Amino acid sequence: MNLGIHLDTTVNQTIIEEIKEPDIIHAIEAKDLNVFYGDFLAVREVDLVIQAQKITALIGPSGCGKSTVLRSFNRMNDLIPTARTTGEVLFHGKNIYKEGVDPVEVRKRIGMVFQKPNPFPKSIYENIAWGVRINGFKGSKSDMDNLIEQTLRSAALWDEVKDKLHDSGLSLSGGQQQRLCIARTIAIRPDIILMDEPCSALDPISTLKIEELMRDLSEEYTIIIVTHNMQQAARVSEFTAFFSLT
Repeated sequence: MNLGIHLDTTVNQTIIEEIKEPDIIHAIEAKDLNVFYGDFLAVREVDLVIQAQKITALIGPSGCGKSTVLRSFNRMNDLIPTARTTGEVLFHGKNIYKEGVDPVEVRKRIGMVFQKPNPFPKSIYENIAWGVRINGFKGSKSDMDNLIEQTLRSAALWDEVKDKLHDSGLSLSGGQQQRLCIARTIAIRPDIILMDEPCSALDPISTLKIEELMRDLSEEYTIIIVTHNMQQAARVSEFTAFFSLT
């Protein structure tokens, strides 16, 4: 990996069909990735391979570009008016920055969990159901109920909320809200989950629950986490990428 100066965060249907290859082990790969904010070069010449169904931690000092690189993996930087990206980000071998690729479709396949829990101002049930519906869910009410339960179980939250599914997601504790956000992300079955310091606003007990959840989810999903906590990186990640300021 060639890292220079860094500053700190769809695939269309044809491409989606092409990438369903079971023997690919690289979930995502950055090649000569550069990110600019206006004329300022924030991330320089990043080459990085992310292994599928593993946890990779991006670590380094504040301002080194970890979150900017993470956001480049599902084109979230596109939402910043001054941001510009060059180089390639290959998702199962296909460049997500290629002309004609829909960023919304990219984000369906590469979900994101943010630093601060951000549940919708809706019920716990609707926090998950809403995203599933707008992504074309055609099943029955019973099918949706089953999906909600399975998703909340996968996020280690079902036992804590099963009797209050119609309460506001905002009524949950910080750790529960973050697990709800993870449940919301995995409900649409992405291939990759990006996590930008997901435990930085949580207490130690909630942090351990999120870490346990990450390990469980990595059996099915590729997870990329940005963290300033070196102990956390050591506990949960199988691969680590270190970013520097020089």
